[in-house]
Amino acid sequence: MKKCIYLIFALLIFSACKNESKKPSEAIQNETEKVEFSIIIHGGAGSIRRDNMSEEREAEYRQKLEEAIRVGYTILKEGGTSLDAVQNTINILEDSPLFNAGKGAVFTHEGFNEHDASIMDGKTLNAGASAGTKTIKNPINLARAVMDNSPHVFLSRGGAETFAKEQGLEIVEPNYFSTTKKLKSLERVKASEKNKVASFYDADLQDSKFGTVGCAALDKHGNLAAGTSTGGMTNKRWGRIGDSPIIGAGTYANNNTCAVSSTGWGEFFIRGMVAYDISALMEYKGLSLKEAAKEVIQNKLPNIGDQGATGGIVAIDKDGNMVMEFNTQGMFRAIMNAKGELYIGMFKD
Repeated sequence: MKKCIYLIFALLIFSACKNESKKPSEAIQNETEKVEFSIIIHGGAGSIRRDNMSEEREAEYRQKLEEAIRVGYTILKEGGTSLDAVQNTINILEDSPLFNAGKGAVFTHEGFNEHDASIMDGKTLNAGASAGTKTIKNPINLARAVMDNSPHVFLSRGGAETFAKEQGLEIVEPNYFSTTKKLKSLERVKASEKNKVASFYDADLQDSKFGTVGCAALDKHGNLAAGTSTGGMTNKRWGRIGDSPIIGAGTYANNNTCAVSSTGWGEFFIRGMVAYDISALMEYKGLSLKEAAKEVIQNKLPNIGDQGATGGIVAIDKDGNMVMEFNTQGMFRAIMNAKGELYIGMFKD
């Protein structure tokens, strides 16, 4: 009887872990022929290690990543657009306090939650972005509205919030975004500043900022799209804006090449124009998506500046091939293809 119980328990453990243990290159990707549609997401890159995450917390992240990507997958399967798939997938991640976006945004030095987001259409190269908003429940919806319903690409702060109200987007009180975990993170970083001469980019701060969310998708019509949403960097000051709302740095999509969403140390992703750089290497040098992503994230990005830039990207090319490239200890990520095959990953291994 005991042996039977142990066997059942072992099978349950295997079932829960099989998505992570199966390599995505073996389970999902196909570099020999064009696929019907695909979707890929991330929930941020950083110090995400197996040894400092409880089984319960890991299960929470896994469940939310799967919930999000299945929303986008269903839209694509039913013939919906890549833009709708990206937007609605990111909505799920924005509504979760697990990630540094929307509900779970980190705190600024002054104790506020500010949001940045962007989205781009690979068919038309149209794009929309917003930065520094404090009351828009789902910032990616604002980015989409800027793209679809304004003559502009990038709106910020008060003007962006006025536009959001005019568009009928959901507005919430600023305290909606306040979470105990992120507030404690701010307190920890501020304490480290008092106890030493701390750099704005010190190790404590880096570990407190991962969680940016993003998505890239290819639909049945052959159109690519990408989007990114974030709360920025813990303890950020002076109206700091990172790479997430900047087209070409945090988000880029072009039907001729690929769609990319970035996560990591924003200042360096801006300097390297990381998302566009991957597309440019494909367009001008003829590199594959896998080759271009590896070159940018593993070779170019770490050599920008003196600090050594960290982060990662998720991307999908015009044939549906997907990559999840990062130079950190982990990145929350998931991919699904037209066959419904799912891979969820968190750690470097």
